[in-house]
Amino acid sequence: MADNKFNTEEMLARCVPMSRLQSVLNGKWKILILWYVAFYKVQRFGELMRRLDGITQSTLTKQLRELEQDGFLHREIYKEIPPKVEYTLTELGQSFIPVLRTMMAWSETYLCPGYENPYKNNTGRTD
Repeated sequence: MADNKFNTEEMLARCVPMSRLQSVLNGKWKILILWYVAFYKVQRFGELMRRLDGITQSTLTKQLRELEQDGFLHREIYKEIPPKVEYTLTELGQSFIPVLRTMMAWSETYLCPGYENPYKNNTGRTD
């Protein structure tokens, strides 16, 4: 698991399952990264950069590497010029899709009432 401040024994002793989840999702952009990769099935680095307005290249690189290290993403490198890298969900990442959907529904209901979800008509794409 990627090293961070939530992955210490002291933090994990509080509630192991939630602390582990927090250690994986720790990072401003990780939930959105997972959401976009789940929805579009395959995402390239540049596509994620455009979708995540305000993220820096170094932050995106770091969070993608951590999600890969934690087993949520698979990185496929194509040896061509210019280099091409694609990200997809692993089996573990796929198992997280229902959690992402629940989080989206909760946010629509309680944080963004009236929000028109552009992903709702294509929910089958994330199965």
